[in-house]
Parts: sequence; C-alpha cells; structure tokens
Amino acid sequence: MRKPVIVVIIVVLVALYASLFVVQEGERGIVLRFGKVLRDDENKPQVFEPGLHMKVPFIETVKTLDARIQTMDNPADRFVTKEKKDLIVDSYIKWCISDFSRYYLATGGGDVSQAEVLLKRKFSDRLRSEMGRLDVKDIVTDSRGRLTTDVRDALNTGSAGSDDDEVQTPAADDAIASAAARVERETNSNEPAINPNSMSALGIQVVDVRIKQINLPTEVSDAIYNRMRAEREAVARSQRSQGQEEAEKLRAQADYQVTRTLAEAQRTALITRGDGDAEAAKLFADAFSQDPDFYAFIRSLRAYENSLGENQDVMVLSPDSYFFRYMKAPSNAAR
Repeated sequence: MRKPVIVVIIVVLVALYASLFVVQEGERGIVLRFGKVLRDDENKPQVFEPGLHMKVPFIETVKTLDARIQTMDNPADRFVTKEKKDLIVDSYIKWCISDFSRYYLATGGGDVSQAEVLLKRKFSDRLRSEMGRLDVKDIVTDSRGRLTTDVRDALNTGSAGSDDDEVQTPAADDAIASAAARVERETNSNEPAINPNSMSALGIQVVDVRIKQINLPTEVSDAIYNRMRAEREAVARSQRSQGQEEAEKLRAQADYQVTRTLAEAQRTALITRGDGDAEAAKLFADAFSQDPDFYAFIRSLRAYENSLGENQDVMVLSPDSYFFRYMKAPSNAAR
C-alpha cells in the first residue's frame, strides 16, 4: 500500500511542479498550447505579468519576452546633409516592448532580431531624411538634440516631426505595414487604429535616439586637413617674412648706429689729437723761445734714442756730420 501512495504523491508533485511557472521581474510570459498561443477574448495573445502562474503540464509551454529597455547599436553610415556634404554618423537606439501581444505577433513569435531589422530600417530612412533637412552647422551644434527628438517621435507615431511635409520612407514603411496588417488579421481588438508606419504598430516604443559620433569621410577630412595645413603654412611664411623684414630693419639700424658711433669717436679722437699736437707744438715753441740751445740738445737726444735703438745696429754717416755734434768734446761741439 505504501509504494502506490508514494508513487501517487511523486506523480502529483511532478505534475504540480510542471504546472507552475514563474515569470521573472523584467519579463513577460506568453503560454503556447500545442504550439498555438493562448488568446484572450479579443483574440490577442494572453500576456502573463511577473509572478507565479499555472499552466497545463506537458501540454503548454511558456515563451518569455524581455520587458527591459534594449540597446541597438547602429553601424556608422554615410548621410548627406542639406549642403550635399557627406557625414559619417554613428548612433544607437534605446527601445522597449510597449504591447507584448502585438510585438509577439508582428515579430513572428517575439524574434528580437526581426524586430531590430525593422526598427533599423525605419530608423535609418528616417534619420537620413531628417539630416537631409539640416546643414553641417545645425547637425553638430544645438540642433542635434532637436534632430534626435524628431526622429524618436517620428518612429513612435509615424509623424513627420516638426515640419509640415511628410517624410517618405517607403522601404521600411511597407515592411512595418505588412507586419501590422498580420497583427490586425489575427486579432479582434476594438482599440483605435494605429499608424501602420510607426513602431507602435509592432508593439515597440523607442525610448531614446542618440548620435554618438559624427565624422567626415576620409577623403573630405584629408582635403580639409590639407587646406588647413596650407593656410597655416601661408600664415607661417607671412609671419616669417615679417620677422625677417623686422630683423633687417633692426640690423640696418644697428649698423647705422655703430658706423655713426665710430665716426663720432674718430672725429673726437682726431680733434683731441689735433688739440694735443697743437698744445705740444706750443710747449715746444715756448721751450725753444726760452732756451734754444737746450731745446736743440733735447731734440738731439731724442733723435739719438730713436736712431740708435735696439733695432738699429749700423749707421753710415760721416764722423763730422752735424748729427753727432753733441757727442764730441764741448770745444768741438761749440764750433
């Protein structure tokens, strides 16, 4: 008796365990019975909130959907501005599921990759159209915030943003409209119609759109750098030539001052030397007038000193020359 009871208890526990499922916080659950989604009265997929729930064991399975905000990075792509200039823009999108039943049906069972493909196509077309309305200055300045806001609102509502003319993105719109039409066919909802050109038609809400980086294409940036380099080199040459001109002026002025100073010094030296010679001549004249014989004797001694110096070894003169008169005896010298 005890073994059958234990077996029954085990079977009951296993069945109870298999019939319970937990939806974690940040997730939503959709139950499939034999591969088909359980639906509510409006024929929409039934969505289970976080918590403990029950299902038919071994018959029903649970598909979980991530309810958290997702980040989708977009590879850098080339965009054309209003001025017909190319820019390389790197961006990302923050999105989440706003309608889980609609999202499940539109993406073929909650396929995240399919949702991101549709979102990326719509975003790329929309951003390309919006950037075509602005020039480079507006894109890289304060207008960038308005640009991303307009793109986010247009993705959510399908509107044209702040301008009156509708921006057409046919490639993405057709794909989204097709998915939205499939959702409408499979449900009997009485909710207001949703714009089939918006991401709301897929049950997706775009939380934020951001531009991470804006670069110029390589060929354009190289041309700009070369032009900037040429401009800087032209400025450097101009500054260098001005510096050389100033240097030549300073050098010429310095040479003029040197020449002038030397000329003034030479003039002063000649004047001083002339005054000294005049004073010496005057002194000699005064001395000669006072005692001519003594003056003649002093001049003769100086002549002897200059003529009979260390470098003058030989002199060819007559002994009776007047030059040697002071070297003779006083009696002879008087004659």
